[in-house]
Parts: sequence; structure tokens; C-alpha cells
Amino acid sequence: SHSWCPAPLCRGRALPAPPPGPACALGRPLRWASSFSQPGPTESDPSEGQVFLSESCVKRLLEITEGSEFLRLQVEGGGCSGFQYKFSLDTVINPDDRQGQRGGARVVVDVDSLAFVKGSMVDFSQELIRSSFQVVSNPQAEKGCSCGTSFSVKF
Repeated sequence: SHSWCPAPLCRGRALPAPPPGPACALGRPLRWASSFSQPGPTESDPSEGQVFLSESCVKRLLEITEGSEFLRLQVEGGGCSGFQYKFSLDTVINPDDRQGQRGGARVVVDVDSLAFVKGSMVDFSQELIRSSFQVVSNPQAEKGCSCGTSFSVKF
């Protein structure tokens, strides 16, 4: 049972979105938001996809977010290795977003970006000259660059 639908099924529909049918999970509560509380990743459905939050990420998010704010993670083309991670604070959940949470901190990833980051961990790294959110141990990435913001994809 897929809790999110493959992008081609959802894309290109006329707005406003039609009532969700069996093919599409729009409008239903997102199922994998609760999978963080289960022990370990569920192996039954690898395409389910989720992102994990490190303790330092949770701690930092709780410091900087207010009210309904959450951290949005997007994957964009570009960077020195072909793809790059982009982090921003957001308050608007879109129909194709998937969200995960831990300890009250929330990270939201759109379904296209999720394909590139599922199984990875979002970490907050505090170094001498800069501090930043980073995606670490991304199973979809082949090689990253030293700056930690861009990566290439395994084929």
C-alpha cells in the first residue's frame, strides 16, 4: 500500500484538485509522518521514503522556528556535482509535500526531491566559520562535494 502516489498519476490535473481516488493520496493525512515513531525504518516498502532528523537538527529547528514554521528541503539541479540541496523555512504545505517530524521539529520535502534524499539524515553542523543544515549519509548520492551542499546521483 503506497501512501504517496508516483508523480505521473498526480501531475497535470486540472485545479482545484479532484477528490482523492485510490490512485492518489492527496487530501489524506500523510502516512509517513508517523513512521518516525516506529522503531527503525520499515523494510516492507522501500519506495515509501523518509528522511531522518539528527538530534542537532531537531535542537536547532526548535530554536529557530516559530508557530507553524518548518524546514523545507529541496533538491535542485546545479552545484559542483550536478544536484544541490536547498534549505529554507516555510509555513505552506503543498499537496505533493511529504513531512516528517521528530521531537516537535518538522522537515518537509516535496515528492520529487524526496526521490533524491529518501533514507538520508538531515543534520545541523556547527563549525568554526559557518553553521548549516546538511544532508548526511544519503543513500541515493554517489559522490558529494567537500562543501556538503551538492551531490551526484547513482544510476
